[in-house]
Parts: sequence; C-alpha cells; structure tokens
Amino acid sequence: MKRGIVYLVGAGPGRPDLITLRGVELLKQADCVICDKLVSPALLNYVPAGAEIIHTPKRIGPGSFTQEQINKLIVEKALEGKKVVRLKGGDPCVFGRGGEEATVLAEAGIEFEIVPGVTAGIAAAEYAGIMITDRRYSSQVAFVTGQEASDKKQTNIDWHSLAKFNGTIVFYMGVGNLDFITDQLIKNGMNKETVATVVADATTPNQRIVQGSVVEISQKCCKENITAPAIVIIGQAAKSNSKLNWFMSQPLFGKTIVATRDKKGNAEFAAKIFTAGGNPLEFNTIRIEPLTASNEFLKALAEISKYDWVVFTSTNGAQVFFDAVHNLNGDARVFGFAKVAAIGRETAGKLFEFGVKADFVPSNFTSTELARQLAASVNLKDKKMLLLRSKIGMPEIVENLKKTGANVKDVPVYTTVTVQDDAKGLIEKLNIGRIDWLTFCSPSSVRGFFEQIPADVVKSSKVKIVSIGPVTSEQIAKLGIKVDLEAVEHTIDGVIDEMKRFYTRSL
Repeated sequence: MKRGIVYLVGAGPGRPDLITLRGVELLKQADCVICDKLVSPALLNYVPAGAEIIHTPKRIGPGSFTQEQINKLIVEKALEGKKVVRLKGGDPCVFGRGGEEATVLAEAGIEFEIVPGVTAGIAAAEYAGIMITDRRYSSQVAFVTGQEASDKKQTNIDWHSLAKFNGTIVFYMGVGNLDFITDQLIKNGMNKETVATVVADATTPNQRIVQGSVVEISQKCCKENITAPAIVIIGQAAKSNSKLNWFMSQPLFGKTIVATRDKKGNAEFAAKIFTAGGNPLEFNTIRIEPLTASNEFLKALAEISKYDWVVFTSTNGAQVFFDAVHNLNGDARVFGFAKVAAIGRETAGKLFEFGVKADFVPSNFTSTELARQLAASVNLKDKKMLLLRSKIGMPEIVENLKKTGANVKDVPVYTTVTVQDDAKGLIEKLNIGRIDWLTFCSPSSVRGFFEQIPADVVKSSKVKIVSIGPVTSEQIAKLGIKVDLEAVEHTIDGVIDEMKRFYTRSL
C-alpha cells in the first residue's frame, strides 16, 4: 500500500486568519486532520467534506491523549496511505513537540513536511501593544517554557542567567506556574520591580492583559482569574503601551455579535466581525435552496443572450446562478452581449469572482433605487430584462421596471427555507446579557430567527438590533421590536461600519 505523507502545520496563535497560506492549502487537500485543543474550530471549515477529523486534547481528563498516543496515531494514519495534517497551535516546533513527532515519522520512514506558524509569544506581544525588541532598550529575546516535562529529573532552565538577562523574556505555558517562575527569578537576583505582563487568550476577542511587577503579577492574575492559554512577558519591553494596543482599541473589540444568515453567509460575516475585533456568534436561520433545475430557469438560461439586461439582486442569486452554469460546463460567456446589473457592491463583487464586471450598480443599494437609477441612465423602453433572484423577493422592482416600458421576465433562481439552530443556548445568552448585537441582513433571516427565538426574549434583553436596510427593518418592526441601527450602505460591511460608528460616537 502506498504510504501517505504528514504535514506538521502551525495553526497560529488562536485567530484563524493568522494561519499561513500554505497551511490553508494543505487543509483543503487533507484526508485526515489531527488537531490540538488550541486550534481555532474555524480552520476546520477548510477541510474537505468526508475527511477524517480527530481531536487530540491533552491533560483534560477522560478523552485526553498522551504524546505517545498522538505519535502512534499520526503514524497509523500515514501508513493507511492518507494525506495527514497534524494541526498544532502556534508554531509546531516552538514548545509544540513538533520535533518529537518529526523524529517518530522519520524513524518510521514516512515522508513529512514542517509548515511554520505564527508563534504565540510574538503574536501575544504585538496584539497587546508590546514590542519585544526595541533598539533603545531590548536587543535580545529569550523564549522559555513555563512548564517542563514532568519526567525530567533536572531543569534545563538557567534561572541565574535569566534573572540577569538584559532583554525580554517570554514564557510559554507559564501562567499556572507563575508563582514558581517569579520566585526563581527574584531569588536569582532579578529586581522585584521589573515589569511583567500576562496576555491571556491572545489575538482573540476575549484577550485580556494584566500588568504589574514580577513580585505582584501572580497575585494580580489570581485576582483577575487569568487562566491558560496565556503568555508571560518580562522585562523593560513588557510595558503595554495603550497607544500601540491597536487590537483592543478597536470599537467592536470584545463585543458579541450574532450573525443570522445561512451557514455559508454566516461564516463569511463572522470572518468580517472577527477582523473588526468582535466576537461572532453564528446562528443559522435559513438555508439557500436552488431552483435552477426548474424548466423556467433552464429555458431562461438557454435564451439569456437574447436579453438586453440581466439583473441580480443578491450575492446568493449570483452564486446559485453560476453554480448552475458551471454544472452545465458553462462560464461567463453565457451572457453574450447582454448587459449585467447588480443591486450593490457585494453582489457586483460576487459576479466579478466569476469573471463578470457589472455594467450598472446603483449608488444606493436597494431594489427601488436599482430600478429608478437604471431607468434614469438608459432608455429601457421595449428592452428585454431578465431578473434572477429569490422566489420570495419583493415585487416592487418588477413593477418599477415595467413602468419604464421594459419587458421584464422575473425568474426565481433560489428560495430560502427556515432551519433550526441552538435556540436554547442563544436564549440563555440573551437572558443573562451575554449578547451585545443581533444583526439581520434580509427579511427571510428575520422570519427564520423569530420562528426560533420568541420576540419577548429579545424585547426584555438589553441586546441592540442592527439591520442591513429599510426592507429588513420593516420586517423587524412588524414584530414590535425596535431597530437601533440601520446600515447607511446596505451591505455586510455597512452593518459592521454602523456598529463601529455607534461606539466611536459614544467616546
């Protein structure tokens, strides 16, 4: 049997988009992924459907793995002929036992590759406004484990040299042994007033920083209930500079924001929330169901080049349309000489992914404005127009286009179906005030959400509501619920910008 190959991949410090491009590429090709506890679950979205995913947490009681068991598992999966990704937090070889795993693979004659990752010691510092090197006061850095192997008879850590170290000391896995670490440093001559900073849950929306002298930092961490994962930084460079703490200064930092779209849409929205410093919570309300197998759609597709204009009113419509075209071995040339209009920037962007540059995009991203502005820019009288959109879309755009004298064909390419998610869990979070924002991006997501979550639960909570636009706001208002914000630009980015403005206005 052909032997497989193992990739020892660094997943980065916690934030999913800090993995390398090489790491993502390998995840997309994996037959089997063996991942650590600290790996972001979002990275597993890259793994192909049907691939085997094995979680190997350590030291958590029942269900945990020893390193020896993990080594054996990696070899077994490779010997099955699989392409194995061993996904490890941070960098695989910086206190990550990557060297041990590589040695086991080499001894078994199994091909392997090491893919570096962003190590937590560097990421934690930079996400806390700490520069661990600075030519003015720190020209050297020491990375030290805060938790040596339990079977070691003698320490490899030179405490005497560390206490005198004229630079920055970064301890990994040190928060549980912080009393011991600081005691050793002080006993060996370190000044008690030397600055120490602990960064917990680095690079995530839950990141916290505790700063103090080495003599008091452990007590401060206990008071703040700081637990692993955390990085300890000691030295003059450890002074966290609020002016440089760009991450925690973001307006949405630490805010829990619920995305209420379909599964794929929620994943895209969550990534944008995460980038803005927020804590996304994906709550699926609908499923996009293609209608491209219908005779009506297939006939329209066969005649599409005969139309003067083809109009898309959502990213979902564009995606479903091109999925169908590609399944029929077609591409963007299917439009012939027909011009293409898109309701907004996001829909135009989705079309561009498939090689189509929209000929018209209104300045205000609503169906009413699309019809009005298009009619104002070109003569639509007797023009043949094809609308490709949701089956449950509002009728106004058809009526407004027909008023211009255009011959309008309205063809549904998809519909939305309500799905069930963890309503009980979300209700609990709403009741105890753990949710800051509910976001709604379509009338159908509003309906799907409130079929699962009673309106009274939302009304009685302190949660704020943001809507993507007037049509969605109207649907929310029908339930007697106040919309706190409505996006000026009717896009996902517009929703995020509106929440940002809310906090910057409050400053």
